Amino acid sequence: MAQLQGEAKQQYVASMFARIAGRYDLMNTLITGGMHLSWKRKTARITAQGLSGRALDIASGTGDLALALAGLPQIDQAVGLDLLPEMVILAKAKAARGHTADKTCMMLGDALSLPFPDDSFACATAGFSLRNMPDLPRALAEMSRVVKPGGRVTTLELTPLTLGLKSRLFRPYFHGLVPLMGQLVAGNRSAYSYLPRSVDRFPDAEGLSSLLREAGLVEVDYQFLGFGTVALHRGLKPIA
Repeated sequence: MAQLQGEAKQQYVASMFARIAGRYDLMNTLITGGMHLSWKRKTARITAQGLSGRALDIASGTGDLALALAGLPQIDQAVGLDLLPEMVILAKAKAARGHTADKTCMMLGDALSLPFPDDSFACATAGFSLRNMPDLPRALAEMSRVVKPGGRVTTLELTPLTLGLKSRLFRPYFHGLVPLMGQLVAGNRSAYSYLPRSVDRFPDAEGLSSLLREAGLVEVDYQFLGFGTVALHRGLKPIA
């Protein structure tokens, strides 16, 4: 469940996403009204702005954000890394159907122990995956480690809703309708009950900004998308 920590959380989340992999893209489209793809394209553009070379997308799922990065002319190669073979298989198939297969590498790997040397990438991203990390500070530190000095780290993530009108509008949707859609479309209500609970337990935008700074990044800022339900953060790895 959302309150799990460490290895128990990693095992629970891995098993859950393996079960829903086949309906993962469809559910993302239904939940966001198709907006998740435009948010990922925007994240890719911001991530690669003023940079060139290789890009990394951690916990890449079915690869949408990695493919958006690969589609940018200044990116030589986009690496999408995920812990689950089921997701990597789907990501590879999606890349093969597109026009950037020669610029995309989808591979197995753990975001908490990235299999790359220091300073390997021009930029790194994480899209809607940080809530599932058993050790969030470590995941951010790993992203910072593998990015070159002067490179950028960006995160795209659902953000907790504070009390007020937005909370009253969106909480019934996230906590009521989304689990029902998960049951009807993906055949897994518990997975889509986990989603809103994991958001409630995730740091808010200011809290995530602090964690990015603790990971060694500077010039950290963020913007809200999706009527304030999604936060896009960015920060730079300082030049020594």
